[in-house]
Amino acid sequence: MRKLIYGMNLSLDGYIAAPGDDIGWSVPSDELFRFWSDQLQATELTLYGRKLWQTMSSFWPTGDQRPDATPAEIEFARRWRDMPKAVFSSTIDKVDWNTRLVTGDAVAEITRLKAEDGGPMDIGGATLAGAAMRAGLIDEYVLATAPVLVGGGTPFFTALDSWVNLNLVETRTFPCGVILTRYVTRR
Repeated sequence: MRKLIYGMNLSLDGYIAAPGDDIGWSVPSDELFRFWSDQLQATELTLYGRKLWQTMSSFWPTGDQRPDATPAEIEFARRWRDMPKAVFSSTIDKVDWNTRLVTGDAVAEITRLKAEDGGPMDIGGATLAGAAMRAGLIDEYVLATAPVLVGGGTPFFTALDSWVNLNLVETRTFPCGVILTRYVTRR
């Protein structure tokens, strides 16, 4: 059975995007960027909701071709393009870059993918991750909490039907005051 990991940068007040889908506050330090790149390399499949997919696919397919791209950005762009991905959406009809489109029941498909043999899967996008949370499918949460209050926007956590008990397995401090916490779901 595969492990499903939900991790993103978030504000101290719990948002992954400020109002208007503004993520300008969440630009990672080089060290945090390297952490996320290493996470990507250790992942076998990434699951995206439509909005996050559109954000990622608008930049990373050619992110390594920018004249000002850092070595870490070049590496991440190449890893991102090569990574198998699934996008869950009923409003788009085409995806590229080693990606397949899933238009049916997201929870059923994620459950099927988890039951397969293979390496870890990452899930991104608040709506998609929220559905997986409510279904009890998330095995690990990785929060990179930035020292900023944005006051509203897209929350990292969704409303749940019942408690989810977690065990803290890692804490780490990054430059600029970002605190990484990693939790596993207690089953």
